[in-house]
Amino acid sequence: MGELKHLHATYNDIHNLIKLSADDLATFKPDLFVAIGGGGFFPARALRTFLKDPSTNKNIPIQAIGLSLYEALPGTTAEQIGHEVIRTQWLGPDAGKTLLGRRVVIVDEVDDTRKTLQYALLELQKDVEKELLALPESERKANRTEFAIYVVHNKLKPKVGKLPPDVPYFVGAEVGDVWLDYPWEAEDIEEHDRLAAEDKVKLIGAT
Repeated sequence: MGELKHLHATYNDIHNLIKLSADDLATFKPDLFVAIGGGGFFPARALRTFLKDPSTNKNIPIQAIGLSLYEALPGTTAEQIGHEVIRTQWLGPDAGKTLLGRRVVIVDEVDDTRKTLQYALLELQKDVEKELLALPESERKANRTEFAIYVVHNKLKPKVGKLPPDVPYFVGAEVGDVWLDYPWEAEDIEEHDRLAAEDKVKLIGAT
């Protein structure tokens, strides 16, 4: 049997992975999600359902940033694609104020090279530091922002980007270095689900 080069994940697969990992993420006690578009939108929305506080019935708010590593966008060169993270959307001029003193989870669908996650974390931390410097020194410690990372899939491969060891990292599932096909990328969802079922058979046969 040939090596599995693509792995099709269904909406149900992803929903259930997020549900299984939500209890671990709850230990971080997040009060804000920052979704990296477009792959982080669905996971962030599902996480909000599973981490809703039943005692208050309050939802965790979701903010969005746009980052591109592999997409061919207007103004990008062939040399940039796959090598340089391009910022397409941010939290606005008051990004640091939005994040100040919060427990923020950066959400994406997959950790491939880790370059996008590294960029998102470092840039958001810079926004917070600017706001902290504007505060009296006596107030900075109480207003520090804590960050964590959540991805649905982490590819087991060498990473180009790095994350600080003190930033909690949560993952739905570890996978090999395969091309992940997500349902929100599919034009024909029935065909996508059929291929996902075939992938599961191949995985069982490979074990």
